[in-house]
Amino acid sequence: MSRLAQTAGLTDVQQEILSTVRDFVDKEIIPVATGLEHRDEYPQQIVDGLKELGLFGLMIPEEYGGLGESLLTYALCVEEIARGWMSVSGIINTHFIVAYMLKQHGTQEQKDHFLPRMAAGDIRGAFSMSEPGLGSDVSAITSKAVKDGEEYVLNGQKMWLTNGGTSSLVAVLVRSDEGHPDGTAPHKSMTTFLVEKEPGFGEVRPGLTVPGKIDKMGYKGVDTTELIMDGLRIPADRVLGGVTGRGFYQMMDGVEVGRVNVAARGCGVAQRAFELGVQYAQQRHTFGKPIAQHQAIQFKLAEMATKVEAAHAMMVNAARKKDSGERNDLEAGMAKYLASEYCKEVVEDAFRIHGGYGFSKEYEIERLYREAPMLLIGEGTAEIQKMIIGRRLLEEYRFQG
Repeated sequence: MSRLAQTAGLTDVQQEILSTVRDFVDKEIIPVATGLEHRDEYPQQIVDGLKELGLFGLMIPEEYGGLGESLLTYALCVEEIARGWMSVSGIINTHFIVAYMLKQHGTQEQKDHFLPRMAAGDIRGAFSMSEPGLGSDVSAITSKAVKDGEEYVLNGQKMWLTNGGTSSLVAVLVRSDEGHPDGTAPHKSMTTFLVEKEPGFGEVRPGLTVPGKIDKMGYKGVDTTELIMDGLRIPADRVLGGVTGRGFYQMMDGVEVGRVNVAARGCGVAQRAFELGVQYAQQRHTFGKPIAQHQAIQFKLAEMATKVEAAHAMMVNAARKKDSGERNDLEAGMAKYLASEYCKEVVEDAFRIHGGYGFSKEYEIERLYREAPMLLIGEGTAEIQKMIIGRRLLEEYRFQG
């Protein structure tokens, strides 16, 4: 383990899992990540290795073939994986949000059907809230499900699906007005559907099309896609939890897990940026000595390391709060906000330490510099996090006058 970002109170099992993941990252991810990223190539060999390690079942209960580990263990593993290549942690994240939603909200039949194959990595999950015109305003969803006998017919366009092509199960949030009369609050007339499909692009089942990968500045390798539903028929037993109108709450519960994940990714990318910066500072010489011996660079390294430590501590706190069964939207929002902002700053400082070489694609920091901005947006922008934090603080510190 590195000297930074240590976590107190871990069990022997947790430490063994993290040690195994870190070794895998050092040997199987870091040496190939930049080449794969530059080619925008899906990391199939890495994903197969993660499947062999059992990581797709990390948080799935043992009764369904998983490891039954905590959100904290998962977050620490994500931190390690993102340290190697953030895109790989994205492949894991969406899978686990869907698995978590199934575990917490699915019917027994849904759990029995999906979770064992998700734990084995044979089914890969993706989830879909966003649409082309709504951004962070989930209440503005226009995709719709209409009841037709024992089925629902889904129509609409979804956006920004991580794993949209490679997944075989997508949790899709749409409007469902059935049983919810006009005037019902928007968040009370949304339903999550479990949509099974073939991996790939084009028409992946009748009425469902994945057009292709969205070309992105960073976060390459992993497929980010649209999802077009045109007369897509879904059986009623694939409504998550078996009851309509609960989709918003189910998704928000999953997003809290996702925000801890994004915080962990920010911690991992920041750790790697610090490692690259402190290493380069000791190798690069100016004015007759390593630049690490210049006070200006030492100040930069000190600030970077402090930010890595602070973000890690907040991420661990948010994960432990969720594991305890308590509400953690405040802690998850704070952790996601701080970790993503600090990640951007640490990466930029490492980029500055590299000087002109940081602008070269031969150096790993160039990739990190393009990847960090995604964390400012994923699972809610900084502005959304601050809205959540502010509202929760006013609840906790309500003035009694």
